[in-house]
Order: sequence, then structure tokens, then C-alpha cells
Amino acid sequence: MKTRVPAALKAASIAVLALLSPALPSSALAQDKPRSGGELIFLVPSEPPSYDGHKEGTFGVVHPLAPHYNTLLRVDPFDRTGTKVVPDLAESWTVSPDGLVYTLKLRSGVRFHDGTVMTSRDAKASYDKIVFPPAETSSYRKGQYRAVEAIEAPDASTIRFRLKWPEASFLMTLASPYGWIYKADILAKDIRWYEKNVMGTGPFTFVEHVKGSHWIGKKNPNYWDHGKPYLDGYRALFVSSSSAQVAAIRGERAHIQFRSFSPAERDSLIGALGPKITVQESPWDCSMLVAMNHERKPWDDKRVRRALTLALDRYEGAKNLSRIAVVKDVAGIQVPGTPWATPPQELEKLAGYWRDIKASRAEARRLLREAGIPEGFSFVFKNRGIPQPYEPLGIWLIDQWRQIAASSSSPTWTSTSSSRSGSPTATSAATRTRSSTICS
Repeated sequence: MKTRVPAALKAASIAVLALLSPALPSSALAQDKPRSGGELIFLVPSEPPSYDGHKEGTFGVVHPLAPHYNTLLRVDPFDRTGTKVVPDLAESWTVSPDGLVYTLKLRSGVRFHDGTVMTSRDAKASYDKIVFPPAETSSYRKGQYRAVEAIEAPDASTIRFRLKWPEASFLMTLASPYGWIYKADILAKDIRWYEKNVMGTGPFTFVEHVKGSHWIGKKNPNYWDHGKPYLDGYRALFVSSSSAQVAAIRGERAHIQFRSFSPAERDSLIGALGPKITVQESPWDCSMLVAMNHERKPWDDKRVRRALTLALDRYEGAKNLSRIAVVKDVAGIQVPGTPWATPPQELEKLAGYWRDIKASRAEARRLLREAGIPEGFSFVFKNRGIPQPYEPLGIWLIDQWRQIAASSSSPTWTSTSSSRSGSPTATSAATRTRSSTICS
């Protein structure tokens, strides 16, 4: 098992939209009357390990594949706080007075891309796979639905969730961009079919995936939301290098990269393309986390785990990292400035969020001594092999831990590297794509 400690830094999304050709419709500028047509070309820094959104937890899946699917609910794209839920396949819902029963009414006339009608049977089969996955598959999101006791489909247009306890975030969980509705008949024949195949109810149908190159979707002419989508299609280009992504935007080979650019990359694109570029900056629901295997020493001692979080000067870190990385705010697990965010005065009472970093690090050293950890102890640190924001964040973390005489003896920048035999391991990983956005 692993214990996860927030590094307490929130990423800031810096999306750059290049208006480079007539292929991009004017809807990209949020005009009052969108114009139909064109192909959106966007960059994705990572490829999907499989096609199954229930199994995977990376933006490399949701960015290219989400347009093929729908979810029961979704987060209102026009609500900047990211806290408002609106209908998608479920057109309405009710919650029992005790908060234990959620009943959702599904839209009529929704069809899968093969022409068959979507019913509550498909929704139930999809959520059974997510919440109660059979042994032959896995569910990345199972833990988000621990409150669910049973899923029912009392009629063709109704799906009902019965909870063990009230869950304030349950509607938002149902709005996860990974909660795709699959076809029940397909799942009954092969629960893993969606790992290698695509077939949903979404606004775009699947055309092709060329590994290492691109993903293409085209307009679904029979989409249930009449008049949409506005685009004729989209093309996702898989480009892992940040410099290559910038070059693609500058060279007019792509319109946008949804995940983010660093401040320096943003400025270079503005300098090169001027009025052709539109920049949108916003808080990003992406918490930087450090996970420790607390079944291995010394991480089985909570004093050691606490010491590492006390070592981090989050406030200076956010200030300095914001100049070179897509890291900006000090926050809890919710987006700062939104209704659900922890107020700063409450946050600063928590260990690791104290304003007095000298006192915080003194307490960290005391805890390490108390736990019998020798000065200068080292461990293997593994980080995600994605440039932003993980590389600069990882370097910052290592420097911070050295301030309490702890160090990473073998820093590595890949999520697949193994640690030395017998060495305790800390892993830096992002887990909130709510998410979203989803960051993961």
C-alpha cells in the first residue's frame, strides 16, 4: 500500500490557441454564433496505454478518446469554478432525502456508433465494470465509488445508485470525464474489448490510431445533440517533447495543446505569432503528490512521512517554480479560489503548510531523530517521465529534502524505473484528471 502526501502545489493551466488556418472554426473563440466545419488539430504529450477509460488514469487516454463517448453527467464547461454539474446522457436526477439513493433519468433516442439504442442496461453494465470490476480486468476509479452498495436499472431509461453512506461528491464523481458508457452486449461477450477497440455514443466516431503519430475522429452525423458537433473532425498528434510541441504550434502544424505550456514557452509563442495566438490561463485541478510505500521501512513510520512534508517550503516553491513550470498556487486538494477550496487560514494550520519554514524544518529533523533515522539517509526517487511539471518539480523536491539532511540517492525521471533492491522508495505522481482534467 502507499501513502500519498500532497506536495501542496497546484498546477496552472496555460493553454495556447493558435488561429492559424481556416480549418479551425470560429467557435474556438467562443463567439455567439459558432461556425460549423473544419478540423481541430491538437497535441497530446502521451499516448494511451490502452483505449479503456475505466482502466486508465492518464490524460493520454482522455484527450484523444473522450470525444467518442458520453458520460452520465459532466462538469459545466462554462463554469470557471469547475463545481457545477450539468446533464450529459442523464437529462435529470433526484437524490433521496437521506442522501443514499441517486436516481438518474436517461435521454431517449441516444444511439451508439453502430446504430443501436443506448439504454440503462448499458449504463449499468458500464458502472458495474467501474465499481465492481471482475477479476479479469481492473478499474482505476473503483476507489472513488466505495460508497456505492448497488447499481440498478429499474427500467430502460432509469439508472439508480444506492449508497452505503451519504457522499457529498457523488454527483461530481458521476461527472468524471473517464466515466464512459460502453455497450452492455459487448461487455457481456468480452469485458476487455474496449481496451483495444472504440465504440461509444459521442459526437465523433473513430477513424484511426497510428501509434507514435496521431489519432483521428470524424463528426458523428447521428449524434443525439442535434446541430453538434460543430467540427467536421479532430486530429490528435502524439508529441512528447515540450520543444517539439512548441515548434508544432509555431510552425502552424497544430492549433492547441490542452495540457499546458510553461511560462517561457508561452512567451516564446506569443513573441513568434503575436495576434495569431490566444492564451488562456486558469487554475488547474492538478495536485502534485508524493506517494510512499508505507509497507516498507522507513515509510512505515508516520514520523518519517510527516518529516518529508514538513521539509517543503511550498510558498517559496510556488513563487519560484511558477517562473519555469506550470505550478502556481499553494492549495489543498481543491482548486484555489473555488467554493470547495480550503481557506488559506485553515490550510496554514496543517503540517507542511506552516508559514514559518524554519520551525517546520526543525520539527522535521526532530521527527527523523526520534524515528531513529540517521542524518544523511537516502532513498530512491522515481518521477513521471513527462517534462511539465514533473521534471522541475522533482528537482525542487530533492533540493527541499536535502534541507533536512535527506536525499534522493538515485533520482530517475521515468515512471517505469525500478528502485535498488532493499531501498525505500518515494514516488512522485499526479492523481486529480477530475479527474477532471483531468490531471493524472
